[in-house]
Amino acid sequence: MISVSGKRDYKGQVIFLYEDDSSYIPDEVLEARNISSTLEGKLYSVTNIYISNKFYVIVGLGGYRDLDMKKLKSVVAKSVKQMKKAGIEEYGMDITPFIQRFDSQCLFHLVEGIKLGNYEFYGYKTDKKEYDYTVFLQGIHKDINQIKEIIHKAENIVDGIIIARDLVNAPANRLTPELLSQEVILLGDKAGFEVEILKEDELEELNMKAFLTVGSSSGNSPRLIVIRYNGNSTSDKVAGLVGKGVTCDTGGYCLKASNTMGGIKGDMAGGAAVIGAIYGLAMNKVKTNVVGIIPACENRISRESYIPGDVIDSMSGKTIEIINTDAEGRLILADAITYGIKVEGIDKVIDIATLTSAVVAALGFTTTGVLTNNTEFYDKLIKASEKSGEQFWRFPIYDEYRDMLKSDIADIKNMGKDYLGTVTAGLFIGSFAEKLPWIHMDIAGTAWVNPPVFQYQSEGATGAPVTSLYFLFGMGDE
Repeated sequence: MISVSGKRDYKGQVIFLYEDDSSYIPDEVLEARNISSTLEGKLYSVTNIYISNKFYVIVGLGGYRDLDMKKLKSVVAKSVKQMKKAGIEEYGMDITPFIQRFDSQCLFHLVEGIKLGNYEFYGYKTDKKEYDYTVFLQGIHKDINQIKEIIHKAENIVDGIIIARDLVNAPANRLTPELLSQEVILLGDKAGFEVEILKEDELEELNMKAFLTVGSSSGNSPRLIVIRYNGNSTSDKVAGLVGKGVTCDTGGYCLKASNTMGGIKGDMAGGAAVIGAIYGLAMNKVKTNVVGIIPACENRISRESYIPGDVIDSMSGKTIEIINTDAEGRLILADAITYGIKVEGIDKVIDIATLTSAVVAALGFTTTGVLTNNTEFYDKLIKASEKSGEQFWRFPIYDEYRDMLKSDIADIKNMGKDYLGTVTAGLFIGSFAEKLPWIHMDIAGTAWVNPPVFQYQSEGATGAPVTSLYFLFGMGDE
């Protein structure tokens, strides 16, 4: 819990210290055992001390002019982790340095740092005890009601990140396509968005053959999860967010290596991001129209499984030559995009997927790879990323890259060469977008971290790119 409060006696206190300004340090800390001589304010430095039975956490901010929102989020997350480690559940946090430097613009990242720094996936232990905390924010002396409203909206956005993290961290047997569908229905009831679940017979009627080809490999039947958030009744424009929802990915007959099997439960992180982003938009009643489309299925091995060399159909009418059964995400996304165009009438589309290991080789674990056919749309994403703090990098598109997907026996292949994997995977999906403004996000590197890269991350799911999607559609046409 985050509260805006005046002075009172807490069990703990968080203080932030600039390298070149110690004016924010209370007298009782400066006087205690001459501790002031040990306080340097170096970025991410931590000093823990008990004074009169009160636990102080003092975290360095570095130089005044060097502090930015990402560092702010990290130092806040580091401070709350210190309190959690010490078992302090109620404490004050003096945010005067942030308010004086950035005014209310810092509040979203402050809330992110607090809530994500405290995040932990408690799993399914029978003796689990969740950490229940209350952080009282100090240093806010004006516009209290407005500040409370900003914090409330920020919490809704960050709750969307946490929802995405929880879904991705869940093991495959606890989150089958049907169970994922049920979770989304509950979230829709809470946040106020419409949910429709399409089962196998309905998918057959729609001729979603690419999606069904992948989903038929499992005894847990596929589900198409459709989320409709209509927040702007004055507009007939609807953006499509299409998220890969493979809740278990063995690779099919192109079986994954044993040392990569640990991550096969998280191949629905794109779908989880869609759910988390729309949850935030709905909770904050943002004036926009978005439809989320999540093809949820498992990619397993059975007598019915597709194999390399097969030629399959798709909802678009295109035939697809299967080169690799572990390139299944692009198949189900192709049908989901076609569904969005033909049934939901979307006017632009973003697809989000943990798609290729190649993007990790290119960009590591901090930057999402992007392909797009529309620079204006991409520029809006970058503008949104400036608010979210997430990083994106646009890959080039050339005709010779598209040629790598040409097939001798079908309209297109589901895989190119042994190189340019991120680009050709994205181009395969983009070929089903029918010239709509389209962005492809490959989050294979950014959806999961082990170990964490930033203080506001924990081992496992990150919730990327929920916040960028939220701000992209939360900004409207500005």
